[in-house]
Amino acid sequence: MMSTIKSAGKFSLFLLTLIVAAMLLAGCGEEKKEEKAAAPEAPAKVTLKLAMDADPVSLDPHVQLSGGMLQYSHMVFDSLVRYDKDMNFQPRLAEKWERIDDLTMRFHLRKGVKFHSGNPFTAADVVFTIDRLKKSDDYKGLFEPFVGAKAIDDYTVDLITKSPYGLVLNMATYVFPMDKAFYSGTDDKGKAKDLIIKTDYSFANENESGTGPFMVTAREQGVKTVFTRFADYWEKTGNIEEIVLSPIKNDATRVAALLSGDVDFIMPVPPQDLDRIKTTEGLQLVTMSGSRIITFQLNQKSNPALADPKVRLAMAYAYDNNGVVEKIMKGFATAAGQMSPKGYVGYSEKLAPRYDVEKAKALMAESGFPNGFEATMIAPNNRYVNDEKISEAFVSMMSKIGIKISLKTMPKAQYWDEFDAQVADIQMIGWHSDTEDSGNFYEFLSMCRNAETGYGQYNSGNYCNAKVDELTLAAQVETDPAKRAAQCQEVETIQYDEAGFIPLHWQNLSWASKTGMNTEDIVNVMNFPYFGDLVIK
Repeated sequence: MMSTIKSAGKFSLFLLTLIVAAMLLAGCGEEKKEEKAAAPEAPAKVTLKLAMDADPVSLDPHVQLSGGMLQYSHMVFDSLVRYDKDMNFQPRLAEKWERIDDLTMRFHLRKGVKFHSGNPFTAADVVFTIDRLKKSDDYKGLFEPFVGAKAIDDYTVDLITKSPYGLVLNMATYVFPMDKAFYSGTDDKGKAKDLIIKTDYSFANENESGTGPFMVTAREQGVKTVFTRFADYWEKTGNIEEIVLSPIKNDATRVAALLSGDVDFIMPVPPQDLDRIKTTEGLQLVTMSGSRIITFQLNQKSNPALADPKVRLAMAYAYDNNGVVEKIMKGFATAAGQMSPKGYVGYSEKLAPRYDVEKAKALMAESGFPNGFEATMIAPNNRYVNDEKISEAFVSMMSKIGIKISLKTMPKAQYWDEFDAQVADIQMIGWHSDTEDSGNFYEFLSMCRNAETGYGQYNSGNYCNAKVDELTLAAQVETDPAKRAAQCQEVETIQYDEAGFIPLHWQNLSWASKTGMNTEDIVNVMNFPYFGDLVIK
């Protein structure tokens, strides 16, 4: 019996030892699991999926003066000065500035700024950039009032004008310094790296080195562009580490991508979808009145009928500005009779839209083309809000006064080369004043075309009136506000009386995004969102 009890005791002790060992092992396993669970996870990359109606046409900020390229410039480069939301001047690469004399504005540059290449930013880069801007077909008209820039030391630079010029700070918002060292010399094809070429290969078209918050790290034109946060960016704002830009030309598809969550932010929002987005939970809509004038230019050289002032006036009377704003734009625009919007120095209350079909028919009867005529026309289909629909409506309206128009529309990536070549008699263009001032409209859209100065660069109608040129240049240097207003308003009146172009409307602005972003803080009337400042919570 005793033997049995001892055996049982030994067995019980063995069993107890196994149980204790198992518990200890289990405890160790749980402890290890707890330790593993407590290990911090790597934070997810903050990526913004962005959809615009089109993508940048180039990586060279000077190849085209357009809203799309300026949007790109604010992402990859930095300006000397920029506008804040209230249209005040805000220091950027220039920390402060002062007027030295009537012709000289001195800028004191921010120290410790690097280009994406790693090169330091200095005054030499500003001088290089101004020189390059004055060589650009698109920008030289804008910088015609300037003699150039002069480096005083590494962090001080003077902008010098030919005559007293009151818009130097306005112009500084369009100076995005380029990396002189990076863009100097020749590339592996033996071509100068600083060449500005619109329609063919250039080093600057395919490579960038700016000081901006984002670097271009991948790009397939018309498909996708990837922007990655520049680790050495001088300003610590915003938390976006990557932007994936997808161009979505079709309005409905772009909106559907936001509604489905495929993208986080879209621009623009088509007027017909404003209410839908406004009432959708999880989305936010931001809108504001805009100052971009949408127009049709009438080429007086390519089509003799368009050189007849009565024909042009008839076309202006045949176009129903208010009807298009109401029916096609759904009220999300302001009908225009002139270039300058209300609040600009050139705006004149009396120059209103003038829709009157009977008057239009009478003018055609009095013209040299009483039986009508044929004309060609081109327009983009993804540059301005409802651009294609507006163009189709214009064609229909002109048919009522005997003008038969052959219309061709195309994506903006192809459009601007065709526009520059003036391939059609009637061409659409919208313009937001680069200086937030009336004079800029006239310098680019109204003045006689001049390849040397760059004035009239986007005047594809070849409208030319010596008095308009005289008044525009006089307004550049006029310091008396009342006299300058009279000069600008006279330019508007001359163009109105001669129907130098067909004004359509001023386009309103719209952006939509998911909630949890400071979207309203980064957008502005120029339509240049400051994505470097965007925060996703």
